[in-house]
This record gives sequence, C-alpha cells and structure tokens, in this order.
Amino acid sequence: MKTNTKTVLVTGAAGFLGSHLCDALLAKGHRVIGVDDLSHGNRDNLAEARQNPDFSFHVMDVTDEALLRSVSDDVELVAHLAAFKIPRYGSRIKTVLVNSQGTLNALKIATEQKAKFVFTSTSDVYGRNPAVPFSETSDCVLGASTVPRWAYAASKLFDEHLAFAFHEEHGIPVTALRIFGSYGPRQHLSWWGGPQSVFIDAILNNETIPIHGDGLQTRSFTFVSDTVSGILAALESDAANNQILNIGSQREISIVDLAKLIHHLSGATQPLHLEMIPYKQISGRDYEDVRRRIPDTAKALELLGFKAHVSLEQGLLQTIEWQRKVRAAQAQAVGA
Repeated sequence: MKTNTKTVLVTGAAGFLGSHLCDALLAKGHRVIGVDDLSHGNRDNLAEARQNPDFSFHVMDVTDEALLRSVSDDVELVAHLAAFKIPRYGSRIKTVLVNSQGTLNALKIATEQKAKFVFTSTSDVYGRNPAVPFSETSDCVLGASTVPRWAYAASKLFDEHLAFAFHEEHGIPVTALRIFGSYGPRQHLSWWGGPQSVFIDAILNNETIPIHGDGLQTRSFTFVSDTVSGILAALESDAANNQILNIGSQREISIVDLAKLIHHLSGATQPLHLEMIPYKQISGRDYEDVRRRIPDTAKALELLGFKAHVSLEQGLLQTIEWQRKVRAAQAQAVGA
C-alpha cells in the first residue's frame, strides 16, 4: 500500500530533465500529471512513464493558463521545468515570455491548489561574476540588456523573484533550484542539449568538433541522475521550502578538455580535430560568454543531503553509449 505519496504536476515533462523526474517520482509511488508542448521535448522520453497507471500526459503550452488549470486538479506538488533557453539561435521574445508567463501560470496553479512549488532556475543567473565557486548568496552579474544572451538569465531571475513574491503574498512554499550543466541519456542532440551532446555527435561521425570562442571557458557538468536526485529531494523535503539551492557537480573542466575527454572515452580511432568558432560567426552578433561556472553545493548538502556522485567519466561513458544507440537507430530507420 502506498504511503506518503502525492499528486505532482510536472511541466516540461517530455524534456530531458522532466522525463527523468517523472520516472523518479513514479518509482517513489507518486501520481504524476505531465504537460509539455513538445517544442523541445519528445514523446519517446516518456515511454516508461506512460506505461504507469499513475501517469497522465497532456500536450499543451504552459503559457496557456486555462489549459494548464484544466488538468491540475488536486495537485499537491508543482515541479515547473518548462522553459526556453538562451536565445543564441532563437527568439529573445520567446525566451522572456515563455519563462515569465509560464512560471506565473504555474505559480497560480500552486496557489489555487495550496501546493508546494519547486522550479528549475539556472546557474546562468550568476552571469559574469568572477568569484567562483558560486554560493546562493553570490552576486548576479549580468551584462547589458542590449545583449540578447542575458535574456535567459534575466527571465530566470525574474521567475525567482516572482516565486518568492507568491510565497510572501499567498504563503505557498517555493524552492528555486539553480541547475549546473546537467547531461545524460535523453539530452537534446543539439547545442540546446549542451556542448557535450554536440561533441559526442561530431566524434561518432568522425567530424571536426566545433568549439565556441577559445574553449578555455570552464564549466561543471552534472549527470542527470544526480540532478534529478536533487530535484526530488527538494520536492519531498520541507528543508528546501523557501530556499534557493545550487544543484550541480563541483568538478571544473574547460570546454577544450571536455572535447578531449569525450574523444578519449569514445574510443575514437580518428585524430581529434577542433575548430575554434568566433561567437559573432555563430550568432551574427556579439555574444558574451561566461568564463567560469562552478557551484558551491554546501547548502544543498546540509539541507537535503545532496551530493553529485557520478563522475564525469562515468556519466560521459553512459551518455556516449546512449547517443551511439540513438544514431544507430536513426540510421536503421533511414535505411528501412
């Protein structure tokens, strides 16, 4: 018999993180209502979840308040993961409006249902702050509003303020999770999914690896199972209520070294070929990158017991194998 289980609304459910979170919630016995507009998510990501009678899925845009409300009866937890990312290739308007309006609608649902609200913010909010590792009280240093790339970080900071304002006005518990570089199976096979996705694809195809900028910028990469364990802990623990928490790995690696590591782990027989691509050539406009982005996760460890356990090498090996199978399946489908 199930005990202490809840009904959870998950937005962005068919996406990379969202689908893994749905699987984790269902494994814990929770009932899950998933919504996604499938603009970047994939129904195949929910193959396992959709076989569970405690899961229901609805194709809808989170900016449509009426539609979102229509499927959100008796919700006790809201996990808001739906978002539009950095507008390096797309629309700044969509980035700002999807993130702000979608979060507003999800917060309204949480307020009406008296539900706990947990959402994924981003490590990008720390911006150009040079003082790493970033703690949750570190300054958010964003560039000028005339530079489009900061639209994502600004929209997520707005979401954080909006969430804590709803807590103050309506009393609902809220949690903002600043995610650092999550990767793994089901990641989007483009720059949307992160550099590791593109690098793996290039290496499997014996192609030149495109490096944006000089490649000396550093990041931390967190395997999806670790990221999801942090999200799940925040949903289930009252210690996360009304907190901002970093969720990520503290392993720092440059983008060039990431490419070299993936090349080594893939067992590639061809030499490594890198192509440095200026940011302006990518976007047709100036692009401001972040030089270092590493989290201080002491707070998440103290409050939630969260710690990233999967090494970068272990996670990349699993991800490379998954991506290799995806490519084989795609090739087979084309040849059929």
